[in-house]
Amino acid sequence: MSYIKGIDVLPQELLDLIQNYVDGEYIYIPRKECNRKFWGETTRSKRGTSIRNADIYKKYKEGVSTKVLSEMYYLSQKSIQKIIFEMKKVNE
Repeated sequence: MSYIKGIDVLPQELLDLIQNYVDGEYIYIPRKECNRKFWGETTRSKRGTSIRNADIYKKYKEGVSTKVLSEMYYLSQKSIQKIIFEMKKVNE
C-alpha cells in the first residue's frame, strides 16, 4: 500500500475539514465493503500456500512425520498438524 497526498485528490473544503480532526498526521481510510478483496486475491500468495499445503498433506500420507515436515517447511509442528487436519476435511 502506498500513500497519496490528500492535497492531490481531495477538494480543498474537505481537506480543511479533515485538518480540523487530523492535522499533519497519517490517516487510514478503509475500502468500502463492496470493494474489499480477500487475502491473496491480488497476489500469488494464496495459490502458493495452497500448493504448499497440498504437498505437505501428500508427504504426510506417504509417511513423512509431522516433525520432519515442520523442519522441511520451516513451520511449527502445530501448524503442520492444522494443515493436515484442514486438508483431511477437504479431501474426504
